[in-house]
Amino acid sequence: MKVSLPVYKDQVLDVEIMDLTYQGMGVAKVDNYPIFIDNTLPSEKITVKVTKTTKNFAFGDVVKILQVSPHRVNPKGRVYRQTGIAPLQHLEYSEQLKFKQHQIAELFAKVHMDDVEVLPTIGMDHPSQYRNKAQVPVRKVQGELTTGFYKKNSHQLMPLEDYYIQDPAIDHAIIVIRDILRKYHEEAYDEFHHSGTIRTIMVRRGYYSHEMMVVLVTRTKRLPMADVVVEEIQAALPEVVSVIQNVNQKRTNVILGPVNNVLAGKSTMNDQLLGLTFAISAQSFYQVNPQQTEKLYQLAIDQAGLTGNETVIDAYSGIGTISLTMAQHAKQVYGVDIVPAAIDNARQNADKNGIKNAEFVLGSAEKVMAQWQEDGIKPDVVVVDPPRKGLDEAFIESAAAMGPKRVVYISCNPSTLVRDVQRFAEHGYHINAPVQPVDQFPQTPHIESVTVLERD
Repeated sequence: MKVSLPVYKDQVLDVEIMDLTYQGMGVAKVDNYPIFIDNTLPSEKITVKVTKTTKNFAFGDVVKILQVSPHRVNPKGRVYRQTGIAPLQHLEYSEQLKFKQHQIAELFAKVHMDDVEVLPTIGMDHPSQYRNKAQVPVRKVQGELTTGFYKKNSHQLMPLEDYYIQDPAIDHAIIVIRDILRKYHEEAYDEFHHSGTIRTIMVRRGYYSHEMMVVLVTRTKRLPMADVVVEEIQAALPEVVSVIQNVNQKRTNVILGPVNNVLAGKSTMNDQLLGLTFAISAQSFYQVNPQQTEKLYQLAIDQAGLTGNETVIDAYSGIGTISLTMAQHAKQVYGVDIVPAAIDNARQNADKNGIKNAEFVLGSAEKVMAQWQEDGIKPDVVVVDPPRKGLDEAFIESAAAMGPKRVVYISCNPSTLVRDVQRFAEHGYHINAPVQPVDQFPQTPHIESVTVLERD
């Protein structure tokens, strides 16, 4: 039986925007049936053209804004919305911060945890040009090697030179590298035929150190004219301390492959965070907004309530950024991560900073923690900073079984945070302080936050 929907494809109608989704799209309703519309804000009245319908919801495009929100600002450029680089750029920044606070509060309210207090989001003074890392696809456009960003939900590369949310020195470096690759007739990757050489240009730049790493991701094992290309990159960009060829021969949308060849300089670059120096490799996870990361980690240290006598476990320790900043305030820190290069970096970073009370182990957090428990290690605090999918149930069981007084949860996804908080509650852990959002990704809907759980 065909369900009759209140709207149909290509229909044009007037609606009012009621809310924003967690992806930053406006929501209008027709007979309780939601239509998701990009580039709209709550309280706006618009004319919409329905572009797609499903059983439960539809998508639409703005034809005309009839009543403009007082919080709408002039966007920097349409291309930033079309590529998904800055989907919230049309919303004034103070309202972006409120939107992020509201998102977390609403998710807790949905599971009847209305008593959880969510504090105002900690924002940035200058909420643009903050990213310390760029991964830019390279394709052939109108016959020449071009850098840019994909149009949302497509494989169409939109040429770009100013990325708005990236460190301008990185934007400049990408143009310089692009022009050198053009000069030596390097072939851009063709994903349709799986041919060509250069797939991606990745650039990292230290916020404090100003050291730069350039990674050329190639489909081929050999990079033609590598010597002269590298020589020119170093001559044109004096901040570059590392040039790496990363080989990714697979047909995949995963950016980096497994093989790194150092073409010039070192295999790592350095940067500082809360006064410590960290070596960062091509594959390292390192937070992309250094100014906000310092606020985020300082908050985690403060919330952990460290006096210098505690044992801390840092699950998902990466290159040791949280472990080593906490080691200065604790008796002993144990870090665990599943990525071998990250653990090598973490150990290097401990030596580099003369930190003796941090130990790093390779393995999955739940297995290593079960082993630590057998070895009689009793943490006072467990810190977690998991990926977007949140924590495995097995990990929550392992962590709870060790009986720490406190769990400090750094989250980059409010929905998995709320799910995991409910799971911890089954083991007697509850939120004991307001949740603090931190805006790591201005102009986008992504939200980081710090939550502290204590045992009853």
